[in-house]
Amino acid sequence: MDIDPRRLRVLHEVARRGGVMRAAEALHLTPSAVSQQLAQLEREVGLALIDRSQRSVSLTPAGRVLAGYAERVEEELLEARRELTRFTERLAGPVRIAAFPTFIKHMLVPALRALAERHPKIVPTIHEIYGQPALRELRLGAVDVVITEQDMGLPALTQPSLSTRLLYVDEYRIVLPPGLPDPPRTVADLARLPWVAGEPNQACGQALERLAGLHGFEPRKVHVITEFGPTLALVAAGHGVAIVPALALLDVPEGEVRVSELRDVGARRLDAVTRVSRTRSGEPDPVQAVVIAAIEDATAALQALLSGRLRTPSDPG
Repeated sequence: MDIDPRRLRVLHEVARRGGVMRAAEALHLTPSAVSQQLAQLEREVGLALIDRSQRSVSLTPAGRVLAGYAERVEEELLEARRELTRFTERLAGPVRIAAFPTFIKHMLVPALRALAERHPKIVPTIHEIYGQPALRELRLGAVDVVITEQDMGLPALTQPSLSTRLLYVDEYRIVLPPGLPDPPRTVADLARLPWVAGEPNQACGQALERLAGLHGFEPRKVHVITEFGPTLALVAAGHGVAIVPALALLDVPEGEVRVSELRDVGARRLDAVTRVSRTRSGEPDPVQAVVIAAIEDATAALQALLSGRLRTPSDPG
């Protein structure tokens, strides 16, 4: 029995993606090509691996067994790449990073610039995916590093299959329309104002619910917005107040919105999340490690810029 490991990878993708169409997308193949690879693999092993009696494709018991071995082959190949890296002077290879727009602009772009100088053979690719879809792609192996955001009031992400590394604590600011006649002096004053709120599953949406719960008011959400650009535009036009992270204010021209002096709003945490190695060494991928180190350098450089740019009039110095 001669089994082609390339076809094992196809079976592995079908098993973990739950179908031919999704596997084809992940492998950058046509569904027809995936089906042909599966048929050839069945001929090689002399067993039916795919149950085609249903509308949706599922694996037979033999297919599930072989898919389990296929996963181990993938892990062993990953381990081989880690081991071989020790014999090379320069790190090389692709790294797929999933992140959200503000992080891409202000942290990833500088990090990639430094990475290209230090490790020119590393090939990073950026995917604008975030939240649960990004973590799903990480678990499936479609991306290698995910940048996540989460309100600091919630427990940090902990899953046995994932490793979380804190990159940055991004303090929240309350932003107000520049012409607001009576700006709030306490959090309680915010209860009377309309809100441009974040989505409930995003850090700023989580922060607003936490703030409202702590101070006993129900926020009047006149708009619910995902991206910071539209949020800040609505605030600037006088349609409400909002909680945004300090990082988002780097893109705002001076005077377009008013940044409240209220500082007891909390912060969000930005983490780099990777898969935990299940191979012999248990060590992180060295290429991913230097990418994360470059991102950490970029975040450290940004902290000084943010502290100077966003200091409120009541701050010392």
